[in-house]
Amino acid sequence: MKKSFYGFARFLSVVCVLFSALAASHAASKNYLLYVGTYTNTGSKGIYVYRYDAKSDKVVPLGLAAETVSPSFLATAPGHKFLYAVNEVSDYKGEPSGGVTAFAIDRQTGKLKQLNEVASRGADPCYIALDKSGKYVLVANYNGGNVAAFPLSADGHIGEASSVVQDEGAVGPNKERQEKAHAHWIEASARNRFAYVADLALDRVLIYNFDASKGMSRGETSMAAGSPDDRDFFSATLAPGSGPRHVAFSGDGNFMYALGELDSTVTVFSNDAKETYRSIQKISALPPGLPGKNDAAEIAIHPGGKFLYTSNRGDDSIAVFAIDHATGKLTFVERVPSGGKTPRNFAIDPQGMHLLVANQASGNIVEFRIDQATGKLTGVGEVAKVPSPVCLVFVEE
Repeated sequence: MKKSFYGFARFLSVVCVLFSALAASHAASKNYLLYVGTYTNTGSKGIYVYRYDAKSDKVVPLGLAAETVSPSFLATAPGHKFLYAVNEVSDYKGEPSGGVTAFAIDRQTGKLKQLNEVASRGADPCYIALDKSGKYVLVANYNGGNVAAFPLSADGHIGEASSVVQDEGAVGPNKERQEKAHAHWIEASARNRFAYVADLALDRVLIYNFDASKGMSRGETSMAAGSPDDRDFFSATLAPGSGPRHVAFSGDGNFMYALGELDSTVTVFSNDAKETYRSIQKISALPPGLPGKNDAAEIAIHPGGKFLYTSNRGDDSIAVFAIDHATGKLTFVERVPSGGKTPRNFAIDPQGMHLLVANQASGNIVEFRIDQATGKLTGVGEVAKVPSPVCLVFVEE
């Protein structure tokens, strides 16, 4: 009986190992649709789509997914049935606004069917995200200096803006870039009670109240102490002239990483018990004394939570940092050439194995393998040519 038991246990062990290997193999062989947002003033016609095989590194062009004007940033709805794009223009049907367009995704062909479009309620919308319920689209209007929330219907259509909030406050010292409010990024908080807004000109990450039934409002009173997402922090302030562009959060929400476009730095904030975001580190994405102008563009944390990446336009590089889980602080790891000119947005595949960079000025997409132990990048090479690529979004097939 004893021998039989051990034999059965050994059999179960082998089955578990085989099952794990098969599961890992299945995960590694997943195919994705890769949507590419572009500026259409340089020969592009809109949103392009590719089929991406994470196992073989193959990127197969599927052509133009949808013709639309300057879809410079994209976001997908939960379930990946719908895709939303900003149309980064300053005139929308005669009013000082950009546009927001909704599409239905055909998972077989990758093509996008336009559902409808609405005014973004501010000039030059540059960022779009969905709230955590998937019932609202949130948009940052760069030259409008405001943010807007748009309700979504069950069939994916966008409604007219339910709320528009104008960013307010003293501008930074850069007279060329910080002459007025410039909302550059917006995301909903983890529990969907706040909207975080990076304003490049105000050198602040503003924090607005968000109600999934009403939209956004400016909140200025502190709430009772609780979990980090149960408080109204109002804002987190960066050093003058930083120019916050985009923001990333640690998985547990205890740390916030704000990318300064104008000074090419990352400012790390921690949530402390006094209900405020406190700056604990400022680290450069560039080596000291580097000649020439540089504008930082994108920031993202690896799905595993151990590494952070930023892109540098001018230096044309990707910077890699290691994250200390306990303190949230960053340690510089390396800086690698982006494989093109003006690396803007980049995307890490959902499995965290590869990083793809959209090089705007050179019109190419370049792939890197990610070392899972160190976060370092190894170039695979150019995988696609597309006019003026500025945003990459993965959708599982």
